[in-house]
Amino acid sequence: MIQTLVNVFGDAQGWLFEAVVQPVLFHAGLGDLAEEAFTGTEWFLLGIVELVLLYAILRPLEAWIPAQANLDPRARRDDFIYTCIHRLGAFTVLVFFLLDPLFTAVASELHLHGVTHFNLEELWPGVTDNPLVSFFIYLVVLDFFDYWYHRAEHHFNWWWGLHSLHHSQQHMNLWSDNRNHLLDDVIRDAFMAVIALVIGVEPAQYVLLVMASRMLQSLQHANVRIHFGRIGERVLVSPRYHRLHHAIGIGHESKGRGTLGGHNFAVLFPAWDILFKTAHFGTSFEATGVRDQLATARSPGRDYGKGFWRQQWLGLKRMVEFSRKPG
Repeated sequence: MIQTLVNVFGDAQGWLFEAVVQPVLFHAGLGDLAEEAFTGTEWFLLGIVELVLLYAILRPLEAWIPAQANLDPRARRDDFIYTCIHRLGAFTVLVFFLLDPLFTAVASELHLHGVTHFNLEELWPGVTDNPLVSFFIYLVVLDFFDYWYHRAEHHFNWWWGLHSLHHSQQHMNLWSDNRNHLLDDVIRDAFMAVIALVIGVEPAQYVLLVMASRMLQSLQHANVRIHFGRIGERVLVSPRYHRLHHAIGIGHESKGRGTLGGHNFAVLFPAWDILFKTAHFGTSFEATGVRDQLATARSPGRDYGKGFWRQQWLGLKRMVEFSRKPG
């Protein structure tokens, strides 16, 4: 069954490349990029598979057990655009492959001087010979660095100016994971790609690691009333656990100072929140958003924008504005 699916996918990739991508490349005089474009065709098709699986699995759950009723259709459409940009454009994986030749060149230069390239798998010879064990170790290590990246987004004012776009979604849904400022995504993807290359992740492994992480994060952001129980909540980040991170006044701004403090920064494994004392195992499904969006007697609330381009522009303006704040 699996081999049949692999064959079908391979045939689809070959047909799309030969029928569409390759003719366009040669017409544009970019035939030298054929090999890279063939790999890009694979990423595009994998993105299609992700979108179909997410919609087929999570959309019925959102309709069956929603955490929040009456979501704004416009908010869902906007988030879907973000998801298409990332999943179909292979945003994260592209950065990795752009950096890979640079690291290969650096590794070759170091090898000439007697310095060998580090590989995480070599620390546990025999144990990591199993592909599943190796995959899990890389997933855990990358998640550790992702946790600290996420905390930094909430700690530095200028960074929060960008990342607050992600938190401004008051109608969280299965597409909300990719609702980020593009500049923030470039920084994160470069950071994670560098970590992956330094610890010796192979390109094929990285594609699978990214896909596994993205699918889980889409579940976390889905509008579903789901938790994993007392034990499970401490093993894997659930939709309830992550929703508390997005909750106004509970998750990302629990100390009342907007960007500092907060809970539930873990991306996949709550162990990091437990270890570094940022875990909050609440049992409610709270309203999401950012505190300064709420109208007060003095202010109508901050506008985070409607539509992709306005949200991106306002994110840059907040970055400049917040960078001038003390603390």
